[in-house]
Amino acid sequence: MKLGIVGLPNVGKSTLFNAITNAGAQSANYPFCTIEPNVGVVAVPDQRLDALAAMYEPEKFTPATIEFVDIAGLVKGASKGEGLGNKFLANIREVDAIVHVVRCFENDDIVHVEGSIDPKRDIDTINVELILSDIEVLDRRIDKTQKLIKGDKKYQADLDFFLKVKEALDAGKPARSIECTPEEAELLASVSLLTNKPIIYAANMSDSDFKDGSADGNPYFQAVKEIAAAENAGVLPICAEIEAEIAGMEPEEKELFLSEMGLEQSGLDRLITAGYDLLGLISYLTAGKPEVRAWTITKGTKAPQAAGKIHTDFERGFIRAEVVSFEDLMECGSMTAAKEKGLVRSEGKEYVMKDGDIVLFRFNV
Repeated sequence: MKLGIVGLPNVGKSTLFNAITNAGAQSANYPFCTIEPNVGVVAVPDQRLDALAAMYEPEKFTPATIEFVDIAGLVKGASKGEGLGNKFLANIREVDAIVHVVRCFENDDIVHVEGSIDPKRDIDTINVELILSDIEVLDRRIDKTQKLIKGDKKYQADLDFFLKVKEALDAGKPARSIECTPEEAELLASVSLLTNKPIIYAANMSDSDFKDGSADGNPYFQAVKEIAAAENAGVLPICAEIEAEIAGMEPEEKELFLSEMGLEQSGLDRLITAGYDLLGLISYLTAGKPEVRAWTITKGTKAPQAAGKIHTDFERGFIRAEVVSFEDLMECGSMTAAKEKGLVRSEGKEYVMKDGDIVLFRFNV
């Protein structure tokens, strides 16, 4: 999973990126301090994997990972190449989902590029640039479809749908806000529109907003929530300042700090969970003395395709999957005990993988 972190200059975007990846992107109080996209790879925390490692004491431990890309700040006119616009648009095309950091805190020492705090205006600034870029892309597809209709009228339904999308974009609505049938959603996905990418609005607030879980008392956060609901987008309250503070802490120290703040999880953990939910991802696990590992797949993936994540030969020569749930294995204490109790199932090609399945694939090539 590749998440692109975007936002106007000076909203806390690079501070958040630095905190969650420890990748050391430059952070300063002026626009465009992030010229090239900085990339950080983060291990996905998974207590199930930790428990399996304690059980098997493997030679190798491989968690799932997420790639975060800190993309250069955007200003008005980006779709026409203003500022770092062309670079921004090119980089954002390559990510699976967008984390849009929105400033929801007051601080006289950190200058806002627009001179005041207004989440709706800030979100609109970026959305407008993405929409303008999408209109250009969609216009080309509409032209192509109109030419196809001359030879085959079956493309009329496609054209009608694209014109409906164009109407929404012209009205300033992102493509993700359009209600679609499954067939229309597939057609929309074929156009590669930036505003159709899944998005999480990360409302960056002050640490005082997080004490005792009072984030809902922040009026800026409420504004972001309303926008996210209208767009079918995710929303996550976060504090880049807290994330920066806990980034270098030991696990026990971090847990104590979060507890004192009234928080159960770090912003990174919540962001990863939100990213998995947004993209419809789950993890299955493989476990043994050589390696304990998590594998990321989309919900609804069948066993042979899941096996193909490990190696194409596993999918090509798939025979069956020996599956036990994480909970059953932990309760039994060993794979041998789970087998004796009949909790290890033999599943065929139509089996749909579940989150937390522990699997051994049998194949023959």
